[in-house]
Amino acid sequence: MTEDSGITDFDALRRAMADNGEQPEGPARNARAEQLLADAERLNIPLAVIEALGHQLKVYNYSSEKDKMFVPFARLLRMWDERPEDFDEYETHSLHWVFKWMSSGMLDQPHIPLASIEKWLGEMEHRYRLAGHSERAVRSAEFNVAAHIGDLDRAERAYGAWLAADRDRMADCHACELHGQGIWQVTRGRDAEALELWRPVLEGEYTCAHEPHSVLASSLTPLLRLGRTDEARAHHLRGLRLVRPMESMRGAYADHVEFCALTGNEARGLELLAERPAYFTDAGQPRSRLDFMTVVSLLMDRLTALGLDGQRVPGPAGRAWTAAELAAHARAEALDLAGQFDRRNGTPYIGERARARMEQRPLVERLPLGVRTVTVRTPAAPPAAAVAGPEEEPDVPALIAEARRLSDTLRPNAIEAWAAVARAAEGVELDALDRAEIADHEAMDRGPDGIGLFERAAELYAEGGDPGEALAARTRAAYVRALSGHVDEALAAVAEPYDQALALYAEDGTGVRQTASVLMGRARILMRRAHEHGEHTLPDAERAVRELLALVHGHTGGDVRLASRAAEGQAMLAELAELTGDAEAAAGLFRRAAREFVEGGLPWFAVEYEVRVAALAHQLGDMAEAERALRASLEHGGPFLEATGRAQLHLQLAEVVGGLGEVREAAEHALEAAHWADEAGESATLGSWARHQLGGFLLRQGRYPEAAEVLESALPDLSAETHGDGAIVQTQWWLGDCLSELGEHRAAAERRLQAAEIARNWPEQQDHATLAHLAAESLGQAGLPAEADQAYARAGDLWRSLGNVHGLVRSLRARAWLALRSGAGPDRARDLMADAVGECEAALETVEDPEDAEARESLTAELGHTHRQFADLVARSASEEAEDTAIRAAFEEALAQAVRASAVFGSLGEEGLHSRTGAELAAGWLEADLGRPADAAARARAVLAVYEGADGTDEAVRARRAEAHQMLDLPDLPEARRG
Repeated sequence: MTEDSGITDFDALRRAMADNGEQPEGPARNARAEQLLADAERLNIPLAVIEALGHQLKVYNYSSEKDKMFVPFARLLRMWDERPEDFDEYETHSLHWVFKWMSSGMLDQPHIPLASIEKWLGEMEHRYRLAGHSERAVRSAEFNVAAHIGDLDRAERAYGAWLAADRDRMADCHACELHGQGIWQVTRGRDAEALELWRPVLEGEYTCAHEPHSVLASSLTPLLRLGRTDEARAHHLRGLRLVRPMESMRGAYADHVEFCALTGNEARGLELLAERPAYFTDAGQPRSRLDFMTVVSLLMDRLTALGLDGQRVPGPAGRAWTAAELAAHARAEALDLAGQFDRRNGTPYIGERARARMEQRPLVERLPLGVRTVTVRTPAAPPAAAVAGPEEEPDVPALIAEARRLSDTLRPNAIEAWAAVARAAEGVELDALDRAEIADHEAMDRGPDGIGLFERAAELYAEGGDPGEALAARTRAAYVRALSGHVDEALAAVAEPYDQALALYAEDGTGVRQTASVLMGRARILMRRAHEHGEHTLPDAERAVRELLALVHGHTGGDVRLASRAAEGQAMLAELAELTGDAEAAAGLFRRAAREFVEGGLPWFAVEYEVRVAALAHQLGDMAEAERALRASLEHGGPFLEATGRAQLHLQLAEVVGGLGEVREAAEHALEAAHWADEAGESATLGSWARHQLGGFLLRQGRYPEAAEVLESALPDLSAETHGDGAIVQTQWWLGDCLSELGEHRAAAERRLQAAEIARNWPEQQDHATLAHLAAESLGQAGLPAEADQAYARAGDLWRSLGNVHGLVRSLRARAWLALRSGAGPDRARDLMADAVGECEAALETVEDPEDAEARESLTAELGHTHRQFADLVARSASEEAEDTAIRAAFEEALAQAVRASAVFGSLGEEGLHSRTGAELAAGWLEADLGRPADAAARARAVLAVYEGADGTDEAVRARRAEAHQMLDLPDLPEARRG
């Protein structure tokens, strides 16, 4: 035996193998298994070698080096044939169990001839029959062979025989069997049937070390084909989290890459490839490598189709890759591997399926996932002028007519249309009005830099014989001055156009539309002044608005420009009402403005005002109206909403409907918000906030794996400067809750401690205390008692400083249990539990106000629970190896605590009934253990008497009665039962 191995006996070997089995899959674990086999051989114990070979075989099977498992199995089989008596019952079972791994493992290796596989199948059947096992596992293995080579008739027969055979100890677990059965249904084109078969696995009824991991991955494409995209998204987020740490699950990982390629999530697919570079080259299982390279080809072809063939992508180590280069490489690798299988199998089946998989087309144009992903940007389409042939001249009159139609109807893309006119008209002779409109719209697009162009447009309108529009252009120039902060200058500039427009209109020298444009510009400037200078300027603004409304009244029918003026006038009155503090009036006027825009055929203009309605409704506490307004905003904005605006609306709606308890719909809106924020290039700001909210809504639904993925994705972009440190703490808190539910206790503790460190600096320490307490719970569940005790102590100090007796007492009780389970010992545990009792009693003494009955009852209940836990702790502290007198002393002490608990709960009357009877029964079991059956029976009967005539459907009543009857049924307890 080598000194450095640390293996000196069989028990040490077993402990080492158990520890190695808990390590992550991969070459390091495999290498350790090889060393342990060498150590086992030095022990000169046949069973030690058998167990070490079995361990080695298992770790090979669950790794990328599956091809190594045949050697240890062959050695095991030889040892069995030579000396079966060396195998104990467990190893005998294991040897026959891994026959199945050999069968599937051979299929995965194209260099193993099909005849050898068929021969092995016969050997497996023979040995199973000799051992008295059902043929279920054999028929399952036969089905796998037939399905693999494409012999569908034989596969159907074997499938039926598999299901018809009895399940025994050699059958795969229910979860694995259902996975295989579902895969067959998918192969035969029966997606819905497959998903129904998989339902018990997906719902957690059947699980194993690799399920539901594989089923979640296999379900993705069938769900997409059936249009069940929400489920597919959930399965991707949940399933990827499971397969990520498992090196052996390359095939399942490939399913997730495929999902990304089929749902418009190419960027996430690239991220997945970058996470597992070894998957490109690991050669130990050619079949899963074929699956992986097939979907790599699919993803790269998708990028190429999007015009991204030159994009850098992750690929096999040693060189840089573009999408086009990796597409060619992956396709060649996949087809080469498929060809090896087909030559071995004598059928074209594997190659046909690989080609079909590579040639798939997206099933969903874009399926938002909620997680942070850098968007793959497709190249912009060339401008129309570049598309046209060199001999084709742009039709300028047609472009002008279209631009004029768009601007006359106030379409959102009118400015772009006039810009196209300007480009096309370079060097073309145009009349003054055409040039005026070009200059006017270019000025609108320039913002503060457009004043000179508005003035130029005014000159051209006047030159073209439209003095009213010239005045309107001058008014627009004045308004731009106001927007630039020069309100007084703007008022001076608008005075002359205003007077001239009214005079011109009175003389029929211009129309309502042009005059309304001037009045609107002046009203906007006065509104600007009202916002800047306050209440004394409001009357001037209101008079200007009402003058505008009086002008357009009766003229809006059929003229969208005038309808727009009227609607905007209502919105101005709403703003004035808001400035005076009349929120209800403002909301009503904004609603009217939105309605008039919609009725005028301009719904996209209504968006802004519905959003204002929503804000006011929120302020007034009318959440139903806020919800209505936000929904209307999304509806009215339609395709004209920019990505940022759409993200903001979905996020606001998520918060509103989430506050109303509609958590599922809130999650849907938060998901949309995250998607549109990413599209807008605001992933790190608006997008991370949306993901923060989405994670919280998923958590509230109990969708812990999805929530964890989303929250982990949000955290890197959340910053105290942008989002506030409260958002970071809440995200860490939620993530800790998710990880705790998923059993990832060490990670949960890390998140909770990180959040606690931030909360440590807050003036209010309630959150700090709660997070420290939660972190302590996670540390204890992670098997870190010393760290857990330290965290509980920290939480206890915080609870004490906050005057929170309940938190302090619970932290002391938790520390007592930790002390009992760790090296601190029972004395330390008793001291801590006694401290908890003392804190409760001291707090009760300070409740002097007889009116504060609720606080007294709460503290009394806490004291009762502490005595009850004290009883349990003392009873469990009695070691089975201790002397009888010590055990009896511990039980007597525990009984005294249980009796005290019963008395304390009894003082609470009906509120403490179930807790009191629970303590009574605990005391009864201790009486029985102390050899006092009559006293135990008396306590049991007393509990039954308490519940005589009680509601038999109450779960607590049923539980107490059942336990009391169980106590009376003990052989040493006298008298008949009652109740």
